[in-house]
Amino acid sequence: QVHLVESGGGLVQPGGSLRLSCAISGTILRLNTMGWYRQAPGKQRELVAVTTDGSNSRYSDAVRGRFIISADNAKNTVSLQMNSLKSEDTAVYYCNVKTLLPLVEDYWGQGTQVTVST
Repeated sequence: QVHLVESGGGLVQPGGSLRLSCAISGTILRLNTMGWYRQAPGKQRELVAVTTDGSNSRYSDAVRGRFIISADNAKNTVSLQMNSLKSEDTAVYYCNVKTLLPLVEDYWGQGTQVTVST
């Protein structure tokens, strides 16, 4: 069983920055991807950023150039540095891990609220 715990959400003014972290625990023999998704009120959950090992990453068009995903394999964490935040970035952000071994599974954290407002 894999557990994910997010931290770092909060209230920030437009143009500000926040850093989200996700602590990963449990047994993973082969990892597929680690990433961040978000869900705004009344909208579907959407991909924000995903990485395989911290160096090969993919971003949504909405955040490319402003957000940076990173992974620390030694500490079993995946982080999301969010810069130049906009009101439309307001959402609950979820950490996600997709594993291949020992099982093909999709794990989610409990979510952390990010609110961008004056």
